[in-house]
Amino acid sequence: MIQSEGYKKLINNTLGNPKRCAGFVTAITSAVSTNPQLQECDPGTILSAGLLGETLQLSPSPQLGQYYLVPFNDRNRGCKVAQFQLGYKGYIQLAIRSGQYKKLNAMAIKEGELISFNPLDEDIEIQLIEDEAVRANTPTIGYYAMFEYLNGFRKVIYWSKEKMESHALQYSQGYRAHKGYTFWEKDFDAMAIKTMLRQLISKWGVMSIEFQQAYEADMGVIREDNSVEYVDNYMENSVENDVDNFSDAVDVDADTEIEIEDK
Repeated sequence: MIQSEGYKKLINNTLGNPKRCAGFVTAITSAVSTNPQLQECDPGTILSAGLLGETLQLSPSPQLGQYYLVPFNDRNRGCKVAQFQLGYKGYIQLAIRSGQYKKLNAMAIKEGELISFNPLDEDIEIQLIEDEAVRANTPTIGYYAMFEYLNGFRKVIYWSKEKMESHALQYSQGYRAHKGYTFWEKDFDAMAIKTMLRQLISKWGVMSIEFQQAYEADMGVIREDNSVEYVDNYMENSVENDVDNFSDAVDVDADTEIEIEDK
């Protein structure tokens, strides 16, 4: 269907450059061919989500983890649709382009690591467990995220595991129902870290026009008129086979801090 005249015209009108159009068709075709569940989705939703990613200059490649096409069972329409899902690395990529961020960091905090946190002054003291194997097997008690601008402005947030649990229960019907296949249940820490980044950047970070566009479309189905429909608050209707891809999208190395040099 992507080779039909109607779709070709839409792609050409949106992207303009023939080489860019050809690259887009190749990337989207590859993404669909490697995921049988996407092959069952409304092709219009796949194309709309892909075009949004392309206009944001983000890649659907699972290896890059910038954005994902996630299959959903849309009960209202009685068919599968493709959801646009911004990956963790997509957030980072868009933040880098603003030219304002010097550092971005997000991580799970393990039991025994949090020494103190003053939410008024945003002073946090953490003593990380040095043994990585021990740390990986230690229960999580909370989540930390921070950024620092090139001009020195710094913002730090910390949520307890209980607060994140309450957030998940509020925004995911599937998680509340304990259906067993939601992303919160498959990888709670990964979903929590992405949530921390969304909270941090959307409330206190510099958001360019393209960043706002990506943020508003994140976890939504893009219609042909470019409107965004949220099939559900979070991905409880998502096809289970795509859980591994989502984990790649939001996975964060707990010991890695991203530093963006002022070029």
